Amino acid sequence: MIRKLPSSASVATAQEGAKLHAPAAARNANALSELLLTHAPSQGSALEIASGTGQHITAFASTMPTLQWYPTEIDSARRASIDAYVKEAELTNVAPATALDATAPGWGIRHGPQDLIVLINLLHLISPPQTTTLITEASAALAPNGTVILYGPFKRTGVLTSEGDARFDADLRSADPAIGYKDDLDILRLLGDAGLTLENIVAMPANNLAFVARKVRP
Repeated sequence: MIRKLPSSASVATAQEGAKLHAPAAARNANALSELLLTHAPSQGSALEIASGTGQHITAFASTMPTLQWYPTEIDSARRASIDAYVKEAELTNVAPATALDATAPGWGIRHGPQDLIVLINLLHLISPPQTTTLITEASAALAPNGTVILYGPFKRTGVLTSEGDARFDADLRSADPAIGYKDDLDILRLLGDAGLTLENIVAMPANNLAFVARKVRP
């Protein structure tokens, strides 16, 4: 489901050909690549949910060539942008972008098993019930011992910890009262409910967090 968003969210501008450019993706690609190098498996299959413009997955696939990457995106223009970035970078370890609404139930089995699932900057743009569905389905898509990494802005025990976060959260809720920042404690609960074991919470630049969890074999 594509929701109404404020102009401050999910900004991307047209570039040459089908490519789109998101300034936020350009700013955090290096930090996210370093995060994945530390916490992602060294080989196997990697699914990115809501791949956006393709700037991230191009950086990830270049940095981690022994992983086979599967980008997904609900928006057709952004799928075209993903494929354009991948083609320009001449990457052979990235599949064509696939349409996926990760807030809809049932996709996990169809898109698994994955050794890694990455989600960047989406949870604050969807509702709490959609967040529950997304995490539940991501768990279903993971292979045993697979890793999921959820990155973005979050409340800390119910508190918005910077003025910028408070403004952005207010903008989101003004555009759509059903969306906005999720609380870190709620994410921990949802991961546990989905059968995932938290391995780390990593403090990231711009006051963001990355939750790293694993689907431990029973």
